[in-house]
Formats: sequence, structure tokens, C-alpha cells
Amino acid sequence: MRPKRSRLETTARDAALRLLARREHSRRELGKKLAARNFPADEVGVALDDLQARRLLSDERFAESFVRHRTGQGYGPLRIRMELERQGIDAGTYLDPYVDAWPEIARRAYAKHFGTTTATDLKDRARRARYLEGRGFTHDVIRAVIDMRSMRN
Repeated sequence: MRPKRSRLETTARDAALRLLARREHSRRELGKKLAARNFPADEVGVALDDLQARRLLSDERFAESFVRHRTGQGYGPLRIRMELERQGIDAGTYLDPYVDAWPEIARRAYAKHFGTTTATDLKDRARRARYLEGRGFTHDVIRAVIDMRSMRN
């Protein structure tokens, strides 16, 4: 039997609702945050099940929002996939709509970081490629963006 809480103490469900009011969370992420606040595991599980049943907690909504946000920040599919999998979400279906957009997203990230300048030598070209690689773009997309930039001059 769990101890009764005073009115000043909060339940796991209340804490979860406050977190969800700020932004979408994955089930795993919300569970970790509640556990870090020392809520009992059984109370956390019940709260998360209840929120999912009421459609207040949705991994699908979280993933769609997350992918939209990260692509807007100029991140590529490899990085986003890794971050979603860390949240316990299979990223495939959420990245599919962006298949044709990756070159443009990479081009914008490149232009934002490097401006209109082009690589001066192979070392500079490799540095620029590493930047895009670190943002999670595939080698084909990186090659296309950097080759396109060098062809302009």
C-alpha cells in the first residue's frame, strides 16, 4: 500500500502533465524524468499508461515533432535516426517523408555555416565535409552539396 500524499505533494501523473504541457515527450524520456524525481516505478507506469490511453502521451506525435524540429535546425537523417532510437523509437517511418528533402536541408545547413565561400583546398573541403557528416548527412548528400558549391566558381 502506497503512502497517502498531502495536497502539496504531487503525483507522477500531475508531474507528467506539467512536463507534457511544455512540449511533447517520448514515453521513455518522460519515464526517466519521473524516475529522476523519485516517483515509484509502479506509479510512473500507471501514469504513463493512463496518459497514453487518453492520447496525451504519444510516441508518434513526439517523433513527428522531433523530426520536424531537427530538420529545421539543419540535421540529417543519420543523426536524427540515432537520436530517435535513443528515445526508443523506430525512426524509419518518420524520416521517409523527408527522403527528397535531405540535399536541400544539407545545402541550407552548409550555407548557414560557411556562407557563400567555397573550399580553398582539399583540407578545407574535408573540413566542410566533416561538418555535414557530424550533422548526420549521408556521404552521397555531402558529396552533392560540396560538388555543387565548387562548380559555382
